[in-house]
Amino acid sequence: MSAYFVTKSDCTHHNIFSGVDIFTAHTDRLMISFVEFEPDAVVEEHSHPHDQMGILIEGQLEFFIGEERRVLALGEMWRIPGGVLHRAVAGPSGAKALDVFHPVREDYT
Repeated sequence: MSAYFVTKSDCTHHNIFSGVDIFTAHTDRLMISFVEFEPDAVVEEHSHPHDQMGILIEGQLEFFIGEERRVLALGEMWRIPGGVLHRAVAGPSGAKALDVFHPVREDYT
């Protein structure tokens, strides 16, 4: 394994909700996650103390953050301060996204 380059097989893998798989890599201070959603998969409402930002790279994702709801298309992004409730539902063809967390989520390492 390289000290600087990461393949998907190098990542830590977790099935975080039914139909939602997350592959993570991190440094001491920053974490990036590649998220794969099966069609209509649901990330149940939750919050965490970590700041989170992401971008949709494939498919469609309906996102609920705080009191706001939006259906996201390719290239659209989100920002979620720590402690804010959020939930997501993949579209009928599934979705893929990149998420960045700070600080590192120990539960995903």
